[in-house]
Amino acid sequence: MYDSVLVATDGSSGTNETLAHAAAIARDNEATLHGLYVVDKRLYLAADKDDQDDVRQSLEEEGDIALDDIVVGGEESGLDVVTRKEEGIPHKTIIDYVEEADIDLVVMGTHGRTGRDRVANLGSVTERVVQNAPVPVLVVHIE
Repeated sequence: MYDSVLVATDGSSGTNETLAHAAAIARDNEATLHGLYVVDKRLYLAADKDDQDDVRQSLEEEGDIALDDIVVGGEESGLDVVTRKEEGIPHKTIIDYVEEADIDLVVMGTHGRTGRDRVANLGSVTERVVQNAPVPVLVVHIE
């Protein structure tokens, strides 16, 4: 049913829970696990001019760590893993990647970097992906 499963991550602590679900589904379906981190250009463009390069570098480094975690988790589950770091607006970039990489299922957490204040509602990125993705989206409740 699923040949390609995407874990979209922002590097937040809930990624491990999300990855566990995605890896189990990918393993059960002998699917490729994809990991995507989007460097949110709005975050570094909103910073003071003098700080933009530092903010961007910090986001890039956070993305590298998040994608490394997906590679390790996926490989420990015996999966083929593909990762990519993109720059853009997260929900739009995720949907573009879904279409480009022929993804069958997206797995995301209920909320990410914005934290517990979003537990009652889906995080804005997750909500927009759910509303606009051309494939099923599994939303994992993050404590």
